[in-house]
Order: sequence, then C-alpha cells, then structure tokens
Amino acid sequence: MTKSATSPDVSIVVPAKNEAENLPGLIRGIHDAFASTTHSIEIIVVDDKSDDNSLTVLEKLRSDFSELRVLTHPQSAGQSAAVHSGTRAAKAAFICTLDGDGQNPPSELPRLVAPLLAANAPAELALVAGQRVGRQDTMSKKLASKAANGIRSFILKDETRDTGCGLKSFKRDAFLELPYFDHMHRYLPALFSMNNWTVAHVDVSHRAREAGRSNYSNLQRALVGLVDLFGVAWLIRRRKKARASEAAVAQEHGNT
Repeated sequence: MTKSATSPDVSIVVPAKNEAENLPGLIRGIHDAFASTTHSIEIIVVDDKSDDNSLTVLEKLRSDFSELRVLTHPQSAGQSAAVHSGTRAAKAAFICTLDGDGQNPPSELPRLVAPLLAANAPAELALVAGQRVGRQDTMSKKLASKAANGIRSFILKDETRDTGCGLKSFKRDAFLELPYFDHMHRYLPALFSMNNWTVAHVDVSHRAREAGRSNYSNLQRALVGLVDLFGVAWLIRRRKKARASEAAVAQEHGNT
C-alpha cells in the first residue's frame, strides 16, 4: 500500500514545463503504480517556470494526493536542473525519475527501482537506467536519437543503448556526488561509472505524447549534445588520471 511518510522509501522526481494537460494522468499513474506495493513514496514535481496553468493544476492535485510535493524554479533552468533540484529536496535514499510529458509509463517505476531496493542488492549498484523499446516518437526524432546514442556510446564506452530515456532510478547520495552541469541527465550511466558505481539496465515501454509539445528540437539536442559529450569525455579522462596518480602515491608509500 502506498502511504505518506516522513522518510519515504522512494522519491519520484518529475521535471515538468508546460505539461498542465499531462500532469493529472501522470500523477495518478505514479500513485497507482505503487498502490499495490509496500513502498512508501513521495512525488516531487519540479516546475521549470511554466507559462501555462501547470501550477494551478498541481495545486488542485495536491488536495487529492498527499504524497505530492511541488517545487518551482524562479526562472527556466532546464531538465537537468529540475532533476537536481528535486533530488536535493528528496527525503528518500532512492530516487526515480520520469519525464513530465507522460511518454514514460509510470507503471514501469516499481520494476525500475526493485534492483536497488532488493535485500541482496549489490552495494556498488547505484543506477538502474531504463532503455526504451517500441519508442513512440516521430521518425526524425528516432533517427536523431539513434545517431546521437551511437556517437555517445562510441566515445564514452558507457555500454548504454538509450541515455535519453527519462525513466531512471538511483541512489540519492551517489547522484549528488556527481559533477553537476546542464544536460547532465543525458550522461548519467557514464558519470556513475566514472565514480566506480555499477550501472544496470532495464528495457521499458514508451508511449506517444497525448498533449502539449516537446520543449526541444532535434537541432537543439544535437548542438548542446556535441559540446556536452566532449566535456564528459574530458571529465572521465581527468578522473582516470587522478586515480592513476593516487595509485602511484599509494604504491610509493607502500615501498617506504
């Protein structure tokens, strides 16, 4: 049974901008997904300076769903900033994320977080990343995503087929140890691996957008993605050099 708690088992973080039409079904879906489980939850919607009636809709939803919390950005800061804000505010040790557009089915959330909550969960497991199957998007978006994922995988060697999927679960503390930068949400498998955490993958379903429109174009994604990609590659190389230096110092100390 889903119940409110001072320290919930799972915090679900939803970045949203101008998704007023999608939010009621999404919040209901998250609530229902955990209703038959023993896990207590909180739902944190981070409104990224919407200019539709999202805040009015969310205020009404709060009267029906006691587990719902609403955070607002004073100015639009993007999806990564919303995920970061929500995770910092979260009360649970384990976080789930999904996009506010309703294309990520909330019914996938319990399955996604299950590996982290399992009694025999490996201590080094920190991220479970969803990978979309049967993606319900336009052909141009699917082709652009496939190309971007191929380039990213080739350069970062992150062994991830689909980093653009909003469905993810992770350890809160491990996430907050990562270097924060804009668009970091697209590189979480590589960033967690960089910090010596284990990453697992789960295939998840995908739905067509029912209302509203995307806040990104294919060109926008490509331009910012190229810059970010090389930045992440630099971070990983720097971390490897730092570890090599630390190992050399440790070896030297061991010989004295």
